[in-house]
Amino acid sequence: MRFSSTRRFFGMILGVALAAGLAAPAEAQKRQNTIRFAYDQVPENVDPYFNNVRIGVIIAHQVWDTLIYRDPRTNEYKGQLATAWRWVDEKTLELDLRRGVKFHNGVEFSADDVVYTLNFVANPANRSTTQSNVNWIDRVEKVDSHKVRIITKRPFPAAIEYLAGPIVIHPAAYYEQVGPKGMNEKPVGSGPYRVVEHQIGRSITLQRNPDYFRDGPKPQPQIERIVIRFIPDRQTQVAEMLSGGLDFVMNVAPDQAQQMRAVPTLQIVSGGTMRIVFLNFATTERSPAPQLRDVRVRRAIAHAIDRQTMARQLVGEGSQLINAICFPAQFGCDASQAPVYEYNPAKAKELLAEAGFPNGFDIELHAYRERNQSEAMINYLRAVGIRATLRFGQYAAMRDQIRSHRAAMAHQTWGSFSINDVSASTPVYYKGLDDDISRDPKVIELLERGDTVTDPQQRLAAYREAHKLIIEQAYSVPLYNLVTFYAASKDLEFAAYPDELPRFWEMRWK
Repeated sequence: MRFSSTRRFFGMILGVALAAGLAAPAEAQKRQNTIRFAYDQVPENVDPYFNNVRIGVIIAHQVWDTLIYRDPRTNEYKGQLATAWRWVDEKTLELDLRRGVKFHNGVEFSADDVVYTLNFVANPANRSTTQSNVNWIDRVEKVDSHKVRIITKRPFPAAIEYLAGPIVIHPAAYYEQVGPKGMNEKPVGSGPYRVVEHQIGRSITLQRNPDYFRDGPKPQPQIERIVIRFIPDRQTQVAEMLSGGLDFVMNVAPDQAQQMRAVPTLQIVSGGTMRIVFLNFATTERSPAPQLRDVRVRRAIAHAIDRQTMARQLVGEGSQLINAICFPAQFGCDASQAPVYEYNPAKAKELLAEAGFPNGFDIELHAYRERNQSEAMINYLRAVGIRATLRFGQYAAMRDQIRSHRAAMAHQTWGSFSINDVSASTPVYYKGLDDDISRDPKVIELLERGDTVTDPQQRLAAYREAHKLIIEQAYSVPLYNLVTFYAASKDLEFAAYPDELPRFWEMRWK
């Protein structure tokens, strides 16, 4: 199957930029010590507990602090808002808290903030968007002004990793007053950057926090100001990079990235990421596509897609195939016993005929990003008789369709909130939570065991069996991980990490 390379629009824009003497250096931004950054998604809410798109995660790590910090270079855990921690028993974690930390509104950080934040988001009635990040917390208790205890519902050995990832701390009094809606409108954290303007749906502007504590694992930021614009069209982002209207973008298409290397005022940096790509199927009685209840149909779809070619031609160097719904480096991501469905259109047609669909059928494919990949999958499916129609939109709309049982097949990507543990990936979609559209009791049981048993080998065994069952039953089609291409001004110094988190507090103008 043949895929187009550079789009005509991009070629025209690049040609104009080159003819005009290339994109002008961002001298004004260097003088103002500002980075202008664009992203193609719009967060529903910048409150990290009510968001599950990547740009929300990026903003969260700039504006808020976590209790623990994991060094992305060494994977060493270091104290952030906590200075020390210890397991009192298998369900009780005690943490000593840092003194002298102030939130952006001037209020001093204390145990009350940890207690209120975590008890609020762990309460299912408050409907935190990604429940799996917090539903292991039973309650949090104050020991004294700078010491807390987190009591888990059951043993949860991955707790430290979660406390170093998506679990941030809000100022209690402010959060109690304004709630998630108010936190979205006027965010207040303790992180290296504070929000000075939020035009909801359009942009958010961050300013260096002059009061950021100096003895933590995040260095004092050198960049004064970060202007983040939400620009859904990536072609527009690229055009603005070439014209000098932006300083930094990510998720540039591979073919465009290759051509942008010709622009001497830009640098192109790439690398494999933790973000996995997969097809997910609704297989319960409530599925809008009853055809998908037949395992032969789901296996046919798996055989119909040439994921190797897609990874090579559409994703680029650094992408690797995955055989389970997790990133291979995560603890517990063992797909060694799971079957692999090789690209075999003839086998796909044979399975469809056996299932009673020799002429295929009509179905919708829901997607929200990497449209070219969605379109490629549609072409592969049509080649075996499955006539798929693309339903492309914002993530929140797709998620609502899935959770209300109106989406039968979804092109999903998942970055695990950058948590290096399988409990942050596979269980999100297969442990009976909101996004589980297969609801297999055995899989749910195995994943619960993997999440809670304290012995590492028993955890691995449970996850291994769960991955085997998920793929045997073809509840999903694991595809590959994404590669992120960054385009930036050549004068901007930054590092790319597999967790797709630009760390603005590390960046500087050369």
